[in-house]
Amino acid sequence: MEKTLKKNGMEFNYETSFSFIVKPLVSEEKDKYLALASSKELSKFLPNIDTEKNVDLLPIAFNAAVVNRVNKNGDVIDSLSAASLYKDFINKPINVEHNRERIIGVILTAGFSEFGSDIPLAEDQIKDLKGPYNITLGGVIWKIANPTLANAIEDSADESSENYQKISASWELGFNDFNLIAIEGESKNIEDGVEISDAKEVDSLKSNLRAYGGSGKVDKTRCLYRKVIGNVVPLGIGITETPAADVKGIVTDKTEATVKIAEENISKITILDVKNSIKEETMKIKSTKDITDESLKQISASQIADFIEQELKTASEQFSVEKSSIENALKLAQDNHKTLLAEHTSLKDQVSTLKTSLDSAQAEMLKAAASEAFNARMSAFDQEYDLDADTRQILANDIASLDDESFAAYKNKMAVFMKSKKKGAKVENGEKEDSKEDKKEDDKEEKSKESKASVIEAAIDKAEKPVIDIPLTSTASEDTLFNKYKNAFNYDGFIVK
Repeated sequence: MEKTLKKNGMEFNYETSFSFIVKPLVSEEKDKYLALASSKELSKFLPNIDTEKNVDLLPIAFNAAVVNRVNKNGDVIDSLSAASLYKDFINKPINVEHNRERIIGVILTAGFSEFGSDIPLAEDQIKDLKGPYNITLGGVIWKIANPTLANAIEDSADESSENYQKISASWELGFNDFNLIAIEGESKNIEDGVEISDAKEVDSLKSNLRAYGGSGKVDKTRCLYRKVIGNVVPLGIGITETPAADVKGIVTDKTEATVKIAEENISKITILDVKNSIKEETMKIKSTKDITDESLKQISASQIADFIEQELKTASEQFSVEKSSIENALKLAQDNHKTLLAEHTSLKDQVSTLKTSLDSAQAEMLKAAASEAFNARMSAFDQEYDLDADTRQILANDIASLDDESFAAYKNKMAVFMKSKKKGAKVENGEKEDSKEDKKEDDKEEKSKESKASVIEAAIDKAEKPVIDIPLTSTASEDTLFNKYKNAFNYDGFIVK
């Protein structure tokens, strides 16, 4: 059940009652997970009331809930929550079937007991317990508020009665937060399951809960339950034939005293009222099929009105659950849309930045490639031709913006016009000119030598030849005048310019 509940100035989003349908025969309920009320042990939780003096009070004790074990509504509390809230039951109302307008008593004691044996447990004994145990309460029923129901409760506590343990108690909680428990198979103990506490995962799975109209399962093998957490407030106890948790039975402190009320206004309770009360307790309308001509003789108009009111309430609550589920789904879709829109904008900005960087990189690459091609082309011209500064400038301007095909055509064209600048052309022409000059110089030098020789010979021929008598006994001296002149006018002694 989900609705907004205000209690003591606090507002709760959710409310749950720990109740379930029990079978009438006790023998069918005796298993290891059913906590049967033990009059011996539960009587330790009865409030200390002088029933002989207060004959209008019926002290009772009962197991209200089983901790760490899922109830029929798919809800559960753990040891942490149990230790925090159990004392808050004290002074809370006891009503009939969770109808807050039919309060018949109050809770006065609260504690814990073992699951199955009802042996009392201290608070420090339950803090670390992972398995199931009971929250056990004691209180009083105001007999004068509903004598018939008080008698029925006493009858259900009598082990010799055929109505033994037909009446039990269940409790209501108000809370704002919960986690999920996923349990494999048929187990109801949360120690056998896995707790889901992530807020996003809880929000995505909670529509599977029975409280939200779901199947109560995560998948084919795992059941899904709701574990109440945070600020949990007990709202009261309902006396019911369909208790919540795996608990059953109420223990009473019977007394043989007779209720004697002196006040006139209270004594005005009529036999008719008692009959109507009995009818209300014994005849209940569970569906429209129960309203027949025969049943109309036994039920009152108020019972039909109550049934219609309950059906309207159930339909309203179901509508509220479905509406909340749709609103939550819509909110989740809107949140997802905002997230996707933000991610799209972020990715769009990143793509724009990357495109700008890519365009810049491509421009730099094209610029570098153009520069490299230009340098290669100029280098090719430099290797093939002797270029002066003016020629290089003209070539640079011409080829700067040419593509490969245009440059090839341009190079072929320039090969025709630049034959004279081709590497080695000047050297070859220079060697030919040097060869002619050298020949002329050689001829000139030869003629000079010949001229010099002629001059020397002429000088020698014109020289006077003196007659020298040489004694017969003397050897001719080599140092003759002829030799002197010859040596003096030798070719090597002249410097020809």
